[in-house]
Amino acid sequence: MSAAAASFSLHTTILFGAGRINELAERIASCNARRPLLVTDPGFSVTRAFATARDQAPHESHVFAATKSNPTDEDVHAAAAAYFEHGCDSVIAVGGGSSLDVGKIVRVCAVYPEWTARQPLPERVAKLPPFVAVPTTAGTGSEVGRSSVITVDGIKRVLFDPALRADVVILDPALTVELPAKLTAATGADALTHCIESFTSPTFQPICDAFALEGIHLITTALRRAVKEPTDLDARGSMLLAATMGGIAFQKDLGAAHSLAHPLSSICGVHHGLANALVLPTVMKFNATRKPGVYARVGTAMGLHPPTDEATIRAIESLLADIGIATGLRAHGVTTAHLDPLTTQAFADPCHQTNPVPVTRDDLYHLYEQAM
Repeated sequence: MSAAAASFSLHTTILFGAGRINELAERIASCNARRPLLVTDPGFSVTRAFATARDQAPHESHVFAATKSNPTDEDVHAAAAAYFEHGCDSVIAVGGGSSLDVGKIVRVCAVYPEWTARQPLPERVAKLPPFVAVPTTAGTGSEVGRSSVITVDGIKRVLFDPALRADVVILDPALTVELPAKLTAATGADALTHCIESFTSPTFQPICDAFALEGIHLITTALRRAVKEPTDLDARGSMLLAATMGGIAFQKDLGAAHSLAHPLSSICGVHHGLANALVLPTVMKFNATRKPGVYARVGTAMGLHPPTDEATIRAIESLLADIGIATGLRAHGVTTAHLDPLTTQAFADPCHQTNPVPVTRDDLYHLYEQAM
């Protein structure tokens, strides 16, 4: 018998397919709720996709559409105020990862009115109000995650508890066709980074590995099409599934690319998925130098022959170029003056602790320099 041990958990109902948003009211009713708070962001709230979701929600729903792209504790407080003001009994989050993160965590405020996102989560979080997650970007995997990422005083905090999981996830590719090409590319790169980093994390979790490898395969075959042919529902659906697979996979943890990416968002305002894309090849080269062969099975999932580290990294760089992501942190407003504060936050971020190889603070600084 193997001496290895692992834990794995997935208790969320996932509905996939074009038109599944039509089941929204039915699913909320099955949770014994009738007055949900619909959480979204200002940009998405004016789209046809949001109108479709709103039309399928119960008539007594109330919309909160003030979530920022990097949500803050102020966003959580405002959403909680709306929840109480309108007598809500459940939450539906519709949009990208930021809306999903606020939707998850506002339920904690509903049960613990004195709690704020500046505090640790209560011990043994009680059962939270029902939550339906409807992702309209294919990137974060937040719809199946057990954590919420909230920015407090310029630093991203990861609030984790299994109670944050959604009761139901609706993956409807028809809701993603309005997503602009740049956001399709950035969120797709986010999903790719999740899958690669979770798979190469040394943590023992073969079930997560399987999700990650299939996610990599789907992204390799679908992301270019999703960017260039936005109404291709097959490509959009594959990307939604891949993003969800990445979200399931990183129960296993992530790596140094995420530690570098988080401060790029909180300090420099770079979109999280784009930040991952900008540092991923640099981190992969660093890891491959110190642990040859670490990306062989990633290359196999991408259909490469032979699947060497070098070939895999080149294929990733080619994919990112094909979807229009401009390389170099300088092109996105990062300067040398940012490097020290970026490195301080990156080293404090726990994701690099499960990188395939150990990294020091100096390593992270030099990785930023190389990505400039």
